[in-house]
Amino acid sequence: MKPLNTSNHPTPAVMVLGRLMIATLFLVSAAAKVMAPGATIEFIASTGLPFAILGFLIAVAVEVGGGLLLACGIQTRSVAIALAVFSVATGLVFHHDLENQMQLMELLKNIAIAGGLLHIAAIEEPAGGIQRATHGKRWKL
Repeated sequence: MKPLNTSNHPTPAVMVLGRLMIATLFLVSAAAKVMAPGATIEFIASTGLPFAILGFLIAVAVEVGGGLLLACGIQTRSVAIALAVFSVATGLVFHHDLENQMQLMELLKNIAIAGGLLHIAAIEEPAGGIQRATHGKRWKL
C-alpha cells in the first residue's frame, strides 16, 4: 500500500495516521489532567467557572473517550466534530487573553486542532462502524 497517492482521495493509511496523531494529543492531555487533578481543578476554578470538579471530569471523559474513539475509527465523523467544538470552546474559555502571547498561541493551537478535526470529519464516511485500514470499508458494530 502506498502511503500517499496522486489522486484527490486520501489513502486509508494516511487517514489512520492522521487520526492517531490527533487522538494522541487528547489522550496525553487527559493523562496530564489525571496526573495533576488538583492543579487542573484549580485552573478551571480560576477562570470563574462553577463546578470545577465537574468540569474536570467532563474534560477527562471527552478527551479519553473522544481520543480512543477517534484512534479506533469509531463514529469518526461525529467524534471529530464533537472534539472540534470542544477544542474551540475550551480555547475561548481558557485562552481568551489575546494580549498575552502564550494565551494567543494556545487559542490558535486549539483552532488549528479543530480545523484538522473538521477535515477528518469531511473525509470520513458518515456511516457508523469501525473504519478498516484497508480499502476504506467499514465493519458494522
